[in-house]
Amino acid sequence: MTDAAELRARAQELLKAHPPATTGRTDFLKARFDAGLAWVHYPAGLGGLDAPRSLQVVVDAELAAAGAPDNDPRRIGIGLGMAAPTILAYGTEEQKERFLRPLWVGEEVWCQLFSEPGAGSDLAALGTRAVRDGDTWVVNGQKVWTSSAHVARWAILVARTDPGLPKHRGITYFLCDMTDPGVEVRPLRQITGEAEFNEVFLTGVRIPDAHRLGEVGDGWKVAQTTLMNERVSIGGMRIPREGGMIGPVSRTWRERPSLRTHDLHQRLLDLWVDAEVARLTGERLRQQLVAGRPGPEGSGMKLAFARLNQEISGLEVELLGEDGLLYDDWTMRRPELVDFTGRDAGYRYLRSKGNSIEGGTSEVLLNIVAERVLGLPPEPRNDKDVAWKDLTR
Repeated sequence: MTDAAELRARAQELLKAHPPATTGRTDFLKARFDAGLAWVHYPAGLGGLDAPRSLQVVVDAELAAAGAPDNDPRRIGIGLGMAAPTILAYGTEEQKERFLRPLWVGEEVWCQLFSEPGAGSDLAALGTRAVRDGDTWVVNGQKVWTSSAHVARWAILVARTDPGLPKHRGITYFLCDMTDPGVEVRPLRQITGEAEFNEVFLTGVRIPDAHRLGEVGDGWKVAQTTLMNERVSIGGMRIPREGGMIGPVSRTWRERPSLRTHDLHQRLLDLWVDAEVARLTGERLRQQLVAGRPGPEGSGMKLAFARLNQEISGLEVELLGEDGLLYDDWTMRRPELVDFTGRDAGYRYLRSKGNSIEGGTSEVLLNIVAERVLGLPPEPRNDKDVAWKDLTR
C-alpha cells in the first residue's frame, strides 16, 4: 500500500524532473497528473495511485513548499467536485481517459445543466427532452442558474428520454459539448450586479451516444452521485480556523474597537463557535469520505454553510454601521469564479442570500436530512408512480 513516505518520494521525483521554476504551469500539472499525484485516491492511470484519500494532503504540502502551481480549484470547482467523481463512478474507460486529465489540469472548464425554470427544487420534474436519432441524441430545452456556463467547455446534463415513465425513471445523464452551435448562453444578472449564473438554451443539440453517462433511464441514479458530491464540495470545503465568512468580521472586530457593543460581542462569539464547529465537522466528513462515497450528511453541512454565511454577513454589515451600507462596484461582470470573501461587506451580505438556494435549497436539504439521516417518515408523494407526461405542470 502507498504510504506517506512513498508519496513524498514521488513528489520529489516529480519536482526534480519538472522544476516549477522552469516548467510551464500546464506542463507541470499534466506531469503531476501522469505521476498519479493529482488525486491520489483515484485509480492508477487516471491521476491517482489507488492510495487513501487522506494522504492527498501529504502531496499537496510537499508541492506547495516547493512553489509548484496548483490547478486553481475555485475556477474548476464544478469539474473537480461534481463531474469528475460522477465520471469516475459511471463513465466508460474511454470517457475516463478522455475527460479526467484535461478536467483536472484546468484545460476544460465544466458547468452543470440540471435546474430548469419549472424544475429546481423538484429536479426530477425536468422537461428538457433528449430523443435518440441513430448514434446521437437530439436535445431541446432550457436550463437555468448555470454557474460558469459562459466559460465552460463541457457540461453535465440531465434530460428526459422517456416521458411515459414516472419522473424519476425516464431521465438519462449526458456529457454536453458547450461549443455546439445549438447551445446558447445568456447571463442572469444578480443582486450583486454580477452575472456568474446563466440560463442555457439547447436547440437541436446533438450529443453522441458515446457521451451518455450510465444506462438509458438511469440518469436520476447517476445524478445523485453528482448532487451528493456537490453538497460536500460546497459545505465541506477545507478551510483554516477563521477562514470563510467569519474571518473578515473577526478582523474588523479586533482592528476597530470603537465599533464594539456588548450585544454584538455576544452574537459574534456565538457565530465564531458555530463556524468553528462547522469547520471541524467538515473535517470529520472528509475523513469519512475515505471509507466511501458521500452520503446525505453533506446536505447537513451545506445547510450549516448557508445559515452561517447569511448570519455572519448580516452581523458584519451591522457592526460596520454606516460603512456597512456602502457597496464597492455595481458594474455588470461575468466572473470566472466566485469569491465569497474577496470583496466588501456589502457584497458578502448580498451574495450570501444565494447560499440557501444554490446547490439545493435549504428546504429540500432539510427534508433530505430528516428522511435519510434522522430516519423520519417521508412526506406523502402522490406523483411517484404517475407518468411524467400525465403530471400537472
